[in-house]
Amino acid sequence: MPITLRDVATRAGVSPSAVSRTFTDGASVSEKMRRKVEKAARDLGYSPNALASAMTTGRTKLIGLVSNNFQNPIFLQVFDLLTRKLQDCGLRPLLLNLTGETDAKTAVRMLQQYSVDGAIVASSTLPPEFSKSFRDAGVPVVNSFGRFSTSPEVHVVGVDNSECGRMAARTLVERDYKTVAFLGGPEAATSTQDRFRGFFQELAKHPHVAHSHSFAAAYSFDAGRAEMQRLIAAGDMADAYFCGDDVLSIGALSAVADAGLNVPQDLGIIGFNDMEMARWENINLTTISQPIDQILQSSVDLMVSMLDDPDRSPEVRLFPCKLIERGTLRPLS
Repeated sequence: MPITLRDVATRAGVSPSAVSRTFTDGASVSEKMRRKVEKAARDLGYSPNALASAMTTGRTKLIGLVSNNFQNPIFLQVFDLLTRKLQDCGLRPLLLNLTGETDAKTAVRMLQQYSVDGAIVASSTLPPEFSKSFRDAGVPVVNSFGRFSTSPEVHVVGVDNSECGRMAARTLVERDYKTVAFLGGPEAATSTQDRFRGFFQELAKHPHVAHSHSFAAAYSFDAGRAEMQRLIAAGDMADAYFCGDDVLSIGALSAVADAGLNVPQDLGIIGFNDMEMARWENINLTTISQPIDQILQSSVDLMVSMLDDPDRSPEVRLFPCKLIERGTLRPLS
């Protein structure tokens, strides 16, 4: 038979309510009582029932992880880090896949069915309305990889995507490329819009550099490969491309190799994210690194603080990106 709370109480010689308080965060219990109960629990092999605790405290410790871009391998890294960071804080992740979902109300209902204590939206392609819908439903929410705003309606943690676009443009100009292009993800994604904007804002300072742009259907390998194949077939190639994501860059590199072109001799490519695959020797992608670990740790910190203070005013936390030099751009002269 499973060991119960009453078994622990009998073993420790205390009341069941004392055992319950011992295993309830923030409950009042003396140190002597705590040691006695914890020893009895260890001796019996007892573990507190999370569902029973939720019924007592009104908190499930469930945090919804909301995303929609499961084709992109970077999110394997994101979910690995995010789930471990939540678990380290005693919280339980509940993954919600919104791929193909356009109705924010449906997403809210899905989370409410599980009585989550909060939600972390780990996406740069879901519109801001999704995060706002959670907030409006009374669910504490953090938008990781969200869009910068001077007057945020929800907590946002990420990078300044416009500045990252400017960084990519400066990198190509410094390497003396005469024609450059932006190959972005879905045009409707705010991350695509901001990287595109920053890229061309910087290029406007260099009128001698010709530029163009195009957009892939998704942040995926296949979409990046298909768009680069289309550009190659059209025959009007740029000297270098800023791809709005590493997985797009890797797809583009595949198309370039199939066409018999050489990187970086025939054309240059710079990506964005610094995903693990970008470091592989057969890819060796020059890219702009997004500090994913810092973004996710800050997201979890904000979530923990909101569980204690639900009325905390929304804030934006931005982290700097940096250039990672590898082998897909010509070196500085």
